[in-house]
Amino acid sequence: MTNETSPLLPENRSTHCVEYGLPKKTESTYDRFTPGQKRMILALVSLAGMIPLFVIGSFVPCIPQISHDLRTTGTIIKQVILCFCSTLAVSCYMVSGAFGNLTWSTYAGFYGRRPVYLTVLPIFAMGSFGVALARNVPQLMLFRVVQAFGGGGGMSVGAGVISDIYRLEQRGGAMGVFFAASLLGPSLSPIAGGLAARYASWRVLQLALGICGAALFVAILLLLPETSWPRARGIDKLRKAGEPVNTRFTWLQNPFAHISIFRSPNVVAACVAGAFALSANFTLLIPLSYTIGARYNIQNEVVIGALLLPGGLGSALGAPIAGRMSDRVVVRWREKRNGCLVPEDRLRAALPGALILLPLSVLLSGVFTRYVSGTLGLVLNMGCLFVSGIGADVVLTPIAAYNVDILHGRSAEAFAVTSALRHCITALATASFLPLINSVGVLATDSIAAGVALMSFVLLSITIRYGERMRAWKDVGFSIESEH
Repeated sequence: MTNETSPLLPENRSTHCVEYGLPKKTESTYDRFTPGQKRMILALVSLAGMIPLFVIGSFVPCIPQISHDLRTTGTIIKQVILCFCSTLAVSCYMVSGAFGNLTWSTYAGFYGRRPVYLTVLPIFAMGSFGVALARNVPQLMLFRVVQAFGGGGGMSVGAGVISDIYRLEQRGGAMGVFFAASLLGPSLSPIAGGLAARYASWRVLQLALGICGAALFVAILLLLPETSWPRARGIDKLRKAGEPVNTRFTWLQNPFAHISIFRSPNVVAACVAGAFALSANFTLLIPLSYTIGARYNIQNEVVIGALLLPGGLGSALGAPIAGRMSDRVVVRWREKRNGCLVPEDRLRAALPGALILLPLSVLLSGVFTRYVSGTLGLVLNMGCLFVSGIGADVVLTPIAAYNVDILHGRSAEAFAVTSALRHCITALATASFLPLINSVGVLATDSIAAGVALMSFVLLSITIRYGERMRAWKDVGFSIESEH
């Protein structure tokens, strides 16, 4: 039987697969927590992943009110906020969030998951309170950076927690629930921002976010155990080696060192496929007020925000379904190979979303926006947003679980760097949406986006077909379940 700590490239085998089987010691590691405890842990880390994503879209409907409060022009504030919320990776907000993601994933591998959560949530809360109390644009920008840096670890550390407590054949379903909860944030935040701007104040919303961060800190302090595998943390290994360790703080390596994971073509191909899928989905969401909103004469901020709900509901439904599908695909193909596991089999669950659901929904939205007017056209577009949300998560969830599968020992770091690259690619794509719409129209733009979604299908198909050869090109520490 193949050793679980060996790379996923067995030598001297006629069948190119990895035998699936966990040592008893590894099995008992997963049994440290009861199913009820695992559900509680999953709920906590899902909330931690949702709150920072909620921040991304909450400012846009509040732009006029922020402009008035800070005594500046709407154009300046719009540029600042769109720099933060729309262009993502090229904005101060996303740069800070991406750096936080990489930094906190590094420390989560060294100190453990729980200490990182107890560090980042107070930073997020302080950043939110600072935004709420900002009196000028520089203060607003500064505290948005602090807010983003504190919230940066929610997704990557959460993925690490899931890899700690769920076996491979259960991991996809758990990752789906995690994604479903986390991705509700960008869908619900425009509504919350619009309601705050219309009936209260943008500052109230930021205060509420700070309170939510503080409340989640208390919940994690009381309810979240350390999930890292015994003696697997960096600090445990240093202690075992007899080296002096600063238990309060140790300055770790450059967090960008984890970018070396991209030497693997498997990781790059899967990550770019996810970025293409997300970019296609964002083609409908980001410029919505200029496409569907303008076509059907919708100008109310709250209503514009509400139009994003079908996409959020589609994500909430699609992510757990896709996760469970990927688990079943892994088990079914393992049985076909008489107990051998090829990790790329999980990606087969993403193919329907990349080939059918996502490109078709994006293309049809362009057709309906161009040719169908009135209530019928609006309803049909809402259906496209719903299906697009499902399709995007059918692609993204198996990809995220696949990266954790093949880099189990570096799960948080792998999630952080792939997420950073995905957001960079998506940011470049979103920057082109409005120029494309102004140049060639909504239908042509959506047709291009549908073609981009199909490119994700091509990349996933190549990875499934040639995954073993691609892994052989560069081993960046591949493992299924590292035994500690």
